[in-house]
Amino acid sequence: MMRDEEILAEFRAADALLEGHFILSSGLRSPRYLQCARVLMNPARGARLAEALVARIPDDLRARITAVVSPAMGGVIAGQEVARALGVDAMFVERPAGTFELRRGFRLEAGQEVLMMEDVVTTGLSSREAIAAIEAAGGTVIAAASLVDRSGGNAQFDMPFFPLIRLDVPTYEPDALPPELEAIPAIKPGSRAAA
Repeated sequence: MMRDEEILAEFRAADALLEGHFILSSGLRSPRYLQCARVLMNPARGARLAEALVARIPDDLRARITAVVSPAMGGVIAGQEVARALGVDAMFVERPAGTFELRRGFRLEAGQEVLMMEDVVTTGLSSREAIAAIEAAGGTVIAAASLVDRSGGNAQFDMPFFPLIRLDVPTYEPDALPPELEAIPAIKPGSRAAA
């Protein structure tokens, strides 16, 4: 099983562990940001991380997963790699009008057992919205997973959650920044505007 130090080494090798003042998709601010798109741009690295994540899912649960569905944009590559490791189809939900939905001819059978796969979970909001869209499309989400859980244990789901790594990275409300962050211009590296 891949250790946390080995996982972080993969992020560092891809220059995906950034420091500065970042606006997260949740609207919160952070001094560190993990750019999963950079770590996944190398297919061999993405495959290694996906296989390590799949190894954390118990065999009995893993055997039930028939599809992986991810929220676009950030979860698409992670979902594809995890689906490859599981030997199942990969799909994604997207927000054409502000709410996640399954499109592009993707469809789930009624009750089809699905893994919802994210790149990074901070508050869990996008994940919960993706889960709701999967269930609205007929799927049953039996597990959630992410490459990174940076929620500090605060992201809660109604099914088992399997992050590859948990990172304790501080987050702040925009009106409660520490002085060192206030002094740095904020950058928004994520894939969607803050709500």
